[in-house]
Amino acid sequence: MTVHDTALVGAANRREVLVSVSAAGLTLGFTVAGKAEAQDTALRPLNAYVTIAPDGKVTILAKTPDVGQGVKTMLPMLIAEELDVAWEDVTVEMAPNDPKTFGRQFAGGSMATPMHWDDHRRVGAVARAMLIQAAATAWNCGPGDCATQAGVVIHKPSGKKRTYGSLALACATVTPPDPKSLTLKDKKDYKIVGRPTRQYDTVKIVTGQPLFGIDQRRPGMLYASIIKAPVFGAKVVSADLDAARAVKGVRKAFIIEGDPNGLFPAGMIGQGLLPSVAVVADNWWAAKKGRDRLNVVWADHPTSAQSSKGFAEQAVALSAGKAQRSVRNDGDVDAALKGAAKVVEAAYAYPFLSHANLEPQNCTAEFKDGKLEVWAPTQNPEPGRQLCARTLGLKPEDITVHMVRGGGGFGRRLANDYMVEAAWIAREAGAPVKLVWTREDDMAHDHYRPGGFHFFKGGVDAAGNVVALHDHFVTYGTHPAVAPSAGMAAHEFPARFVPNLRYEISAMPLGVPTGPLRAPGSNALAFAFQSFIDELAHAAGADPLAFQIKLLGDKAVVGEPPAAFGAGRMRGVLQAVGEMSGWGKKLPKGEGMGVGCYYSHLGYFAEVAHVAVSPEGNVKVKKVWVAADVGHTIINPHGAINQVQGSVLDGLSEALHQTITIDKGAVQQSNFTDYPLMRMSESCPVEVKFLETEFPPTGLGEPALPPAIPALTNAIFAATGKRVRSLPVTPEMLKA
Repeated sequence: MTVHDTALVGAANRREVLVSVSAAGLTLGFTVAGKAEAQDTALRPLNAYVTIAPDGKVTILAKTPDVGQGVKTMLPMLIAEELDVAWEDVTVEMAPNDPKTFGRQFAGGSMATPMHWDDHRRVGAVARAMLIQAAATAWNCGPGDCATQAGVVIHKPSGKKRTYGSLALACATVTPPDPKSLTLKDKKDYKIVGRPTRQYDTVKIVTGQPLFGIDQRRPGMLYASIIKAPVFGAKVVSADLDAARAVKGVRKAFIIEGDPNGLFPAGMIGQGLLPSVAVVADNWWAAKKGRDRLNVVWADHPTSAQSSKGFAEQAVALSAGKAQRSVRNDGDVDAALKGAAKVVEAAYAYPFLSHANLEPQNCTAEFKDGKLEVWAPTQNPEPGRQLCARTLGLKPEDITVHMVRGGGGFGRRLANDYMVEAAWIAREAGAPVKLVWTREDDMAHDHYRPGGFHFFKGGVDAAGNVVALHDHFVTYGTHPAVAPSAGMAAHEFPARFVPNLRYEISAMPLGVPTGPLRAPGSNALAFAFQSFIDELAHAAGADPLAFQIKLLGDKAVVGEPPAAFGAGRMRGVLQAVGEMSGWGKKLPKGEGMGVGCYYSHLGYFAEVAHVAVSPEGNVKVKKVWVAADVGHTIINPHGAINQVQGSVLDGLSEALHQTITIDKGAVQQSNFTDYPLMRMSESCPVEVKFLETEFPPTGLGEPALPPAIPALTNAIFAATGKRVRSLPVTPEMLKA
């Protein structure tokens, strides 16, 4: 049996069942066809499909790139559950990038679960129903006389059995049922879904088997290193190519002029092919040594006038003037502030951040007979194929992209700059080439989480109600547009919960590329808004957790889709995390607990952090509690807990350590020495509770991260009385 897993993105306007019976067995799939898609069913992307081979073998073809989030395991579990096979009998393999067959293939936005919870189960259910019908026909009985168990159809009156494999070819005469007509399993009958299951590739990972992009090998393969300007997009004036070529093992060294639109390619995340110099050699170390001798001279570039210090100064100046545009204006903010019992003003700031994937960017490419083949740890293969086609002047159909496992993504590998670089170098080299960036390359040439500045003013009345809130958000971009991932929605909480509320935005020009980082936008906005709400709670003399619950009011839902906010669900996770953490208990001097909550990626999360702060200002996070509402079913509890715990620790690491600083248009950080990640000795226990609610299940790769940061900073305030209004947290901020 072969379960072919796909994770199609797109409007599900119409669903049909496709069936093929051949010597390979029964293949069954869903199409999801929109108006713009081909009417030939052979060209409609398959949302999921399962093949059952006559010999009973099990192979799963997974479509969704896996960068550690576990979709290669989780999505096929859904098919296998409804098909009623033993998970231990399933093998999973990676599909090629093929939009005509699979639709869009990507990993991002925590969307795999909500988009495929229904269809993946139904494709398994249809296959199971067809196998039952084939057995019933063979036994001359009704389908109701048959049951299934672990890949076998059982004739209930007699106990006779037929394996799925033995029935596969007989399905040629079975008409597929309407998927919506089938009754799916009751949750209490699940044997696979809800069972903690290790990631399918775990054994390969821990035994060091070649799996990741950086592991790829090709016959006759050479190695490449590439250098780009410290200032983004600056052109090459000169390079000592002969010095590089003189290094033993170096085959070629050449200048790449780059794509004139490579810094900000239209409609794509990240960068394209930038001006650079490449060195190709027999081994990577020789390529790196050759690169070190290039002595590249770079042209002047306008971005060299930009700096983090300058941005901060501009932000203060902009905040003092009229905002460039209004995002939301409810009630009369100025009048409400004048009548407030207490008014709080505060300025918050957060820095640029790098993705810092543990596996640096890399790609293996082979150009032969006018066709290109690449092996890339990409989250977003089809835009990479299109980028290579456009840049190299190829037809997209002449490019094959093999998706290989990525050593962390977090949004970085939604871009494909490393793919187009490897493709270009392979064509110039005339041989298969593996391009591997250094850690310094990775730090200096990211698309960064944008920094930002919030200038808040809020008021509470004598009863402790928030009566007014104003935020002038100073971000990056060219008015009226903002840079990628640098915006703020009009419904950003607590909008709709404060009667007098005004959101305004001003933007500063930016030559530094930005883009999505795990929980884009939310990973910064949660810190600013949830911290300021905590300030308002203290100004009101209220318990911060009770204040948050009160602010949410008594409605179940506020607003309309797609901007609806489940206030009842957020109250539920706040109450749960309060109970889990023993909120309100007395703590020793120098310790404190803080709370943060946030809705993103369809998930509702509330978190409490318990910290201890030494007189020297060092922060030790003792524990974090997480209450989550992501619907009624956790498909793989092992993966779910892993994602939540990892998100929390990721957020704490960002808050305690990480900043990207721009000076003269270039990134100043270069490696983990000056851009440290949280070490194991700093990590803390993270206790997770999933609330079982009536809502469909949602994704978990991102929504646990945003509230971890304000939970930490609010706990620091509770411990020290010192408010953290800028990140990262440093001992100098907190010294006694």
